[in-house]
Amino acid sequence: MAAVLACALSATACAAGTAPDHQPRATAHQANPTGVILPQIPASRREHVPSALYGTAVYGPTTSGLPRPLVNPADIMPGGPPPDGIPAINNPRFLRPARVTFLSAHEPVLALQIGADARAYPVQILIWHEIVNDTVGGVPVAVTYCPLCNSAIAYDRRAAGRVLSFGTSGLLYNSNLVMYDRQTQSLWPQFSGQAIAGVLTGHQLHPYPMQTVSWAAWRTAHPHGWVLSRDTGYVRDYGTNPYPGRDSINSQPFLFQGQVNGRYTAMTRLVGVHHGGAAVAVLLSALRHRRVIDLTLSGQPVVVWWQAGTASALSSRTVAGGSDIGATGAFSPVVDGRWLHFLPVAGGFRDRETGSRWSVLGHADAGPLTGQNLTPVTHEDTFWFVWAAFRPHTRVVS
Repeated sequence: MAAVLACALSATACAAGTAPDHQPRATAHQANPTGVILPQIPASRREHVPSALYGTAVYGPTTSGLPRPLVNPADIMPGGPPPDGIPAINNPRFLRPARVTFLSAHEPVLALQIGADARAYPVQILIWHEIVNDTVGGVPVAVTYCPLCNSAIAYDRRAAGRVLSFGTSGLLYNSNLVMYDRQTQSLWPQFSGQAIAGVLTGHQLHPYPMQTVSWAAWRTAHPHGWVLSRDTGYVRDYGTNPYPGRDSINSQPFLFQGQVNGRYTAMTRLVGVHHGGAAVAVLLSALRHRRVIDLTLSGQPVVVWWQAGTASALSSRTVAGGSDIGATGAFSPVVDGRWLHFLPVAGGFRDRETGSRWSVLGHADAGPLTGQNLTPVTHEDTFWFVWAAFRPHTRVVS
């Protein structure tokens, strides 16, 4: 598996070149409709400071005056491609859902909503780029996806008095994408959102809740939202999966130097919730069986649920052809001061208190609470090996 992944990553890097500014535009034969460029908050300027991306802070003794890294530099490993070999999307273009013809109903998209601004980022695009620097609801965000960990996380790009812009470093930590910011070239593992090396060492990015759901579910909920276009400025085989079989239960993590916590196999799927200093891992097998599980984290109630109908991006040679792993959500069940309790029903969920029906995205679409939204809680659909590595004191719901 390691050799296969190395070949896939190298092929991606070769197709990408070395820097996003020198990539060819997408050609007409791809038949991608031209997307709309939406208003963006500009990033801060590049600073003339020592770099952790190319400097000695990662590859040798710290002699450049940078802060001491938070992790052992030997554990930050080259993953194959060079910096920006997997190019982030820095000038995203968007389409209205009615103009999108390249997605199938069960295909996974990353759903992010800040305020009234709802956007979908198809995984078939993110699997080739891993980072989108965007502005959503007036907030500069990085929408990130690490195929090796199947982790999709959105972060506020504002930190340390700067508006950061992120690229892929070509490095891995615990088999997880390591991002770098273009302002200081500090290093940030995607899973933690904390700078582990460089000028900004120790600074923490603020996450925004994001779900992986089917295109059909998102389109129904947000017919007037925005969808990331294939008009990315790069030529890629969007729709194919360069990591087929990556989510097999018998696979081993790619370039993972740590010891896999032996409670479960490395690639066991779970829903991880980290809230108020507490971490809980809900095994996907348990959630699929029960569909609704109530948790308490740091004294606060959280409901986690599952609904069938979303394809895995990693199991098949095409993203749309993946096995049905369903979609999950994590929410506060409190609405207008009332604690709701949910039951699974066909096509969604129903609360016991009012009988209202709710979608997997936490929208009430029928009943007395129609139009209400549950407050989402940040969660990750990911694998046991990486969750246990970053959250070693996690509680497990099995």
